Amino acid sequence: MKITFNPDHYVIDDLHVPKLHEHLYCIFDLEGTGILPDRESITQFGAMEYKRGEVAHSTFSTLSRASKPIPDAVAELTGISNVDMMTAPAFAEAYRLFSSFIGEKILVTHAGYEYDLPILKRHCEQLGVTMFSNKVLDTKAMFTYIHPEVHEVISTDYLIRHYNINTDGIRRHDALADCGVIARILEHLLREYEERGLDHFTADPNRSIRRFEIPEMYSITEDGGIT
Repeated sequence: MKITFNPDHYVIDDLHVPKLHEHLYCIFDLEGTGILPDRESITQFGAMEYKRGEVAHSTFSTLSRASKPIPDAVAELTGISNVDMMTAPAFAEAYRLFSSFIGEKILVTHAGYEYDLPILKRHCEQLGVTMFSNKVLDTKAMFTYIHPEVHEVISTDYLIRHYNINTDGIRRHDALADCGVIARILEHLLREYEERGLDHFTADPNRSIRRFEIPEMYSITEDGGIT
């Protein structure tokens, strides 16, 4: 799969997933010290198996020791503290356990093309760990392809509202809990694809996907950089 980034959008190419409704997927989500994949550090892996029509799903979760301190605002958001990092496994071990869980299954994420995959790739390159080669579907791209009339940034919160998903009692920004939310979004998307007679997802480099917006907690420096 190829992802080409532009300032406010990106396009994908070289991805084809046939028989969308038949796969045993593995949904995954990462938490980190911040939202900028080119400089932040992973703090948590979450993953769960998902197959349409099935209720019981195997799950996986582990912390991953960050290489930099977790800002207070991020710790409050995710519930993961710098104290937790003291006993968390190193990235290489956390990633080994994660890789064992996902196997060769097709992966599903939300906004993973612009956050989870880039931050994971950077970690693997820096530490000499082989990055997985699984196909990856992104619910953001899946939604954008069938809803060209929507021009908003397709955030998790947007899809929760769009599909009227009840998230009461779910601890958001916990990697495993967010996997459960993504699973419910995927369920709605697969139903929509089926209703439209679509049994596959094929990347189209002529369709653009709006990138997420940087939160206000990241300040802009005088030279235009982000801190």
